[in-house]
Amino acid sequence: MLYFRPVIRLGVGLLGTAAFSLSSFLSVTAQPNAGLPDQYIVVLRDGHDPLTVAQQHANVHALSVGFVYKHALKGYAARIPEGRLAALARDPRVLFISEDRPVKATGQTLPTGVDRIQADVSSTKSGNGTGTVNVAVAIVDTGIDIRHRDLNVVGGKNCSTGGTSYDDGNGHGTHVAGTVAAKDNGIGVVGVAPGTPLYAVRVLDDTGSGTWSSVICGIDWVSANAANYGIKVVNMSLGGSGSDDNNCGYTNGDALHQAICKSVEKGLTYVVSAGNSALDFVNSVPAAYNEVLTVTAIADFNGQPGGGAAPTCSADIDDTAASFSNFTTIGSDDESHTIAAPGVCINSTWKGRSYNTISGTSMAAPHIAGTAALCIASGACSGLTPNQIIAKLRSDAAAQPTNYGFTYFSNSPNDTTRYYGSLGYAGGY
Repeated sequence: MLYFRPVIRLGVGLLGTAAFSLSSFLSVTAQPNAGLPDQYIVVLRDGHDPLTVAQQHANVHALSVGFVYKHALKGYAARIPEGRLAALARDPRVLFISEDRPVKATGQTLPTGVDRIQADVSSTKSGNGTGTVNVAVAIVDTGIDIRHRDLNVVGGKNCSTGGTSYDDGNGHGTHVAGTVAAKDNGIGVVGVAPGTPLYAVRVLDDTGSGTWSSVICGIDWVSANAANYGIKVVNMSLGGSGSDDNNCGYTNGDALHQAICKSVEKGLTYVVSAGNSALDFVNSVPAAYNEVLTVTAIADFNGQPGGGAAPTCSADIDDTAASFSNFTTIGSDDESHTIAAPGVCINSTWKGRSYNTISGTSMAAPHIAGTAALCIASGACSGLTPNQIIAKLRSDAAAQPTNYGFTYFSNSPNDTTRYYGSLGYAGGY
């Protein structure tokens, strides 16, 4: 029995909850508002009815009253005409007057990996607080936290042992999902293809393990439902031993390979992780299959090219191939379906409606799955077959300037045989 065990390297822990930055109080002496012009919050002394006072002040001082507060405090918000602030402050019923200033949630971050592949300048501009993608992506993994408010989980299937829920008891699948598609909603993190519909295809149990048969069950479900549900991209951040017979598994009796080939024929683009053993992925599947886009991992700690950023949760070197990442060999058939993405110290969604930072090629793959969804949604990949989409993502990545990329060989400077692919580029879609 073949077990698929994606390696999960735990990182620095949970992200804090969203916070708000609020203004300080304004003294009762008349001062121009440094926040929002002419907008103030008038706080009253106890014993006075806020609605009555607000109405009286509106009549006497020509105020434009907004909110009236009765419970958390006694008072109201209003636009106060220039020159009336000092007179209003002298009313003995007024305790003090506070500036009304802009406030925004500071909880959402643009993860370094999403930034590094330029998703923030894509058609949906990840991180600007607006925009969604509507190309469904299937996450074949440990499931997805179906109650996570940062994720648009619209359905799924449980092919793992025990129960029928496709909820995530491990965290791995939820982390993958967030990198693909966390909403651009001001909380947590934002994904490469924000808000895109996600299908949780649970093929691994709470320990991150499954069988070949459970993975094929997931592929079978996706293949059967892709047309009805609009699923175009499948992320598989998992792997086991095996090889490519260059005949879709018909020569070596590889059922997993056959299933993926049949699924690709239905128009599904498969994005998979290369593996975390610092070895050639020629003996790891599905990474070795020519029909999938295999993603290696790089280390990036600041979301910017050029190297030199200090490491965060890892000893890897900024803008180099990750020390753990599998690769292929220069000149091999596998070059044609290999691409790179950030996979070190990646912050994303996690089970229990939380967030976590972990590393692995499992974290690199969803950057590219999200990029594929963007390419399809934007029309740049319109009408292309999965093989053509793979070719386009690779060619557009390779077309970026040299200073956009990364260094292959910092961990093995004398090894000139490794191939990690070009760094994926989401900015063009």
